[in-house]
Amino acid sequence: MTTINLAIFGIGNVGSTLINQIQKLKHKLKNEQQLDIRIPVIANSKLAFFANETDGNWKVDFEIFSEPYNIMDIIKYFKSIDAKNTIAIDLTASKEFVNNYELLIENGFHIISANKVANTLSHKFYENLRKVLKRNDRRFLYETNVGAGLPIIETVKNLHQSGENITKIRGVFSGSLSYIFNRFSEEDLPFNEILNNASEAGLTEPDPRDDLSGKDVARKLLILARELGVKAELSQVKIESLVPKKLNGQTSLKQFRARSYELNSVFENSKKIQKPKSVLRYVGELDTVNNSLEVKLISEPKASPLGQLKGADTLFEFYTEAYKEQPLVIQGAGAGKTVTARGVLSDVLKLSAQLH
Repeated sequence: MTTINLAIFGIGNVGSTLINQIQKLKHKLKNEQQLDIRIPVIANSKLAFFANETDGNWKVDFEIFSEPYNIMDIIKYFKSIDAKNTIAIDLTASKEFVNNYELLIENGFHIISANKVANTLSHKFYENLRKVLKRNDRRFLYETNVGAGLPIIETVKNLHQSGENITKIRGVFSGSLSYIFNRFSEEDLPFNEILNNASEAGLTEPDPRDDLSGKDVARKLLILARELGVKAELSQVKIESLVPKKLNGQTSLKQFRARSYELNSVFENSKKIQKPKSVLRYVGELDTVNNSLEVKLISEPKASPLGQLKGADTLFEFYTEAYKEQPLVIQGAGAGKTVTARGVLSDVLKLSAQLH
């Protein structure tokens, strides 16, 4: 029996779902894979719950027994219980938390992260982190950084490592923007009404301008580029923001919502000037031949894979020497707490198999 010990940082939607998924699978994993996954520590940004084993009552236990902590408290606790095969799971969106990675790695932790920050900071930080991992013989898995539960990063790594020359990666990287433009292209509704519907359904960030700015798509594009050895910075990604300057960060969220109707004419015009049987799509595109990274709104034929997208699905096209004319396409749910948590759990199982 192999025992894996997890420290889970971030217990919002994805974190809570992951813990519940692990609890549900515990018996099956023990019986079928001889794998015992334990969660000695659960933490948010301020409080941590310490236990030799976490059970189905973890939410109640966290409310009652959690206490203030710093990262050294976590490290010392794992040492005190003589925990082996330790993995720190970052389910935060924190820019600050990634500064703990090096200390965790040097104290024996592998890292699994849904947080994109560590892979989109400066290339110097990116390279140094990998040196620290190599020096300490630790692993860093982050499949959910791009495409939630879809095997996007794994596919890029496999193609690249096998010598396949990837010339272009293109696609709809954002589930929320996929949903918005899929509906806007097919329905006779004002853009802001569809945007508000998406927000109410929890498909966008609390401030939808975070999605419309294109920065999240740019981060995903940069992560994929770096997997191919491109030494790019986030500032080098050309981004077509969908937020007019008059509605940007200088305007409060309340003001933006009240004035979101001002977006309607802009996108209605883009819709009207398209060629027949075309739809609007907000895409990320990496062109390794011309060394360009771009996030932009395009018009796409309805009959193409991108044009046929439905719901909040994401889609990634990979053009290579072998897939020159017809790209390799991966499509599926690219957002949501359940698929993201399942993707993180997949990384846990993948790493556990290597430790086993």
